[in-house]
Amino acid sequence: MPKESTDAPSFGFDRSNMFEPLLRADPSFGEPWAAFQEEYRDDDHPPLYLALAELARHLVRKLEAGDTRRFGAVFDVVERWHTNGDGYVREAATMGLLEDLQNANLHRETRPDDFVRWLGPESLVWWVRVREFWTLGKPMA
Repeated sequence: MPKESTDAPSFGFDRSNMFEPLLRADPSFGEPWAAFQEEYRDDDHPPLYLALAELARHLVRKLEAGDTRRFGAVFDVVERWHTNGDGYVREAATMGLLEDLQNANLHRETRPDDFVRWLGPESLVWWVRVREFWTLGKPMA
């Protein structure tokens, strides 16, 4: 999992605000996000991993449709989750989103690595670590 740096500035994202920049980057995810919020409105700590799994499916559908015009902005947010998020956000970005994007079962006309070109440097590190974990059994730490 992504580790906290002891010399890094305080985090910018936690579970309460991590989706705000994502929704600005890709407003088309607004409807699935609203449905998620409605479903878990009474939950003090909604399972954001489920929302990230839905985001992964959303992005795969967009990729398959050739609608990638907002991917630069979306993956800029993912990079900021990795670099400016608290421990929960960093782990969720890796295990909740990147891992799901690598799920070959979500891809019919695309490949997981089709997303690599939009990944920032830190996200790419974790992308590779997830892949190596599943293909080689290599620990992610």
